[in-house]
Amino acid sequence: MELLNATSECEKSEIAEWYSGKSILITGATGFMGKVLVEKLLRSCSGIKKIYLLIRSKKGVDPLKRKDQFFKCVIFNQVLKDIPSIINKVKVVKGDVMDHDLGLSSNDISELASNVEVIFHCAANVRFDQPLRPMIQMNVVGTLKILQLAEKMSNLKVLVHVSTSYCQCNERVLEERSYPAPQNPFDVIKMTEEMSDEALQKITLRLLNGLPNTYAYSKSLTEDLICRYGKNLPVIVTRPSIVTAAMKEPLPGWIEGVNGPTGLMIGAARGIIRSMHCNPEYSSTVIPVDKAINGMIVAGYNRGNSKKKQSVEFCNLCISKKALLSWGESIETGKRFFYKFPLSYALWYPDGSIKNNYYHHLFCVIFFHYLPAYFIDFVLLLFGQKPFLVHVQNKISMGLELLQYYTTKDWDFRNERFQCLSDKLNQKDQEIFDTSVGQVNWDQYIRGYIIGMRTYILGESEETITKARKVLRRLYILDRIATYTILTFTFLFLWANLETFVEKSDAIIRSSIYIIYEDRNQSIHI
Repeated sequence: MELLNATSECEKSEIAEWYSGKSILITGATGFMGKVLVEKLLRSCSGIKKIYLLIRSKKGVDPLKRKDQFFKCVIFNQVLKDIPSIINKVKVVKGDVMDHDLGLSSNDISELASNVEVIFHCAANVRFDQPLRPMIQMNVVGTLKILQLAEKMSNLKVLVHVSTSYCQCNERVLEERSYPAPQNPFDVIKMTEEMSDEALQKITLRLLNGLPNTYAYSKSLTEDLICRYGKNLPVIVTRPSIVTAAMKEPLPGWIEGVNGPTGLMIGAARGIIRSMHCNPEYSSTVIPVDKAINGMIVAGYNRGNSKKKQSVEFCNLCISKKALLSWGESIETGKRFFYKFPLSYALWYPDGSIKNNYYHHLFCVIFFHYLPAYFIDFVLLLFGQKPFLVHVQNKISMGLELLQYYTTKDWDFRNERFQCLSDKLNQKDQEIFDTSVGQVNWDQYIRGYIIGMRTYILGESEETITKARKVLRRLYILDRIATYTILTFTFLFLWANLETFVEKSDAIIRSSIYIIYEDRNQSIHI
């Protein structure tokens, strides 16, 4: 063991050396994965020449000011403390994938074309409820513009495109290869440019061809577009599954945003979500963000060193099914840690569960989501307060309906190439760019995920845990009182009306027997 550690210390990072001196263009850097990518490159590949961030103006805030906001994120604290000057290697380029020529000036295009050797294209519209036009414009046309810019780059070594493992939801098994889209992507682009919103809405369902939403459809089209257009470019398409909180880097449990499982966890912990339609036996298909980002960086390195300079490769950034927890195991583990680290604010005791049967789930939604919501909103109105809970439940129901497609189906994402990414790496690189997904301590990970969610999203410090546990205890007592009260009144009502119920039941049974008897006599007579 000591010999291995000594060897590791003497070895140099071949990946860091390969990225050293190179200029990198990153789109979508202000997103969850984009931030982790930038931090990892600055910390582990500090020899990089320059990182260009394509950033648009947002809510009137100039891209240069957004850069200052960007580096105020807690994940950059350590790297800026260790190497304060490294921020000078990051240059913001004002642009937008939705604009003509990416919104770039001629000088910026010239600078990028001359200097950039690596592209990480992370920008995407990831909302499941979007109409077809904005989804195609952002994900498909935006990628086409990146490919057109990449063609101008004389020194381009690799273009890493971030797709999703759910780009081919009609396929139960997703291999690490290309798949044809339901339609020609260029034809769909033309349709979205020429047709009205009403006309597009009418044909959207037919275009999706069984895919669950416009997001999955746009990603399928984008991959097909890359294969048609990018044959002369060194491209690797990476397909992460459901990306969740960091396991170790940049901070254990670091998470940003409330999309996907994180939003469900917060809703359940607050007692707002008490039922979810899900098959508890199916694999949860999650991957920690640091594993996915390491996979992207190593995939870019391997593709850049590949002799096949003019082809499109694919890599599924997923954890094998045998190493994953099921949805049922994940939720039960999460509940266990939520009781240890509860939230400071909750509307009710967090005691929800998943339902395999859709009608059972629907029953629980009516009685445990909407009836309490209407009751609480009514009470708020009586006290002159603005009602809000029914509106919240409407949004939650929409979100659950979109997600249940993924939680009630079983997929097999093949990941042989992802598993082999680090096989040829030296010990140093295997440690720095860890992509191992065979052995994951899920208890430790989910514990860190929940603490990270409390800290980084909800802003609840460790000092609030004791008080939160007292609140949870009171909510538990209130929940038990309410449950037993309802059961008691139900029992008393049934007991009081038992005689009437028996009489009516007896009458119905006798009437049914009489009808059957009469029908039988008539049949014999005939």
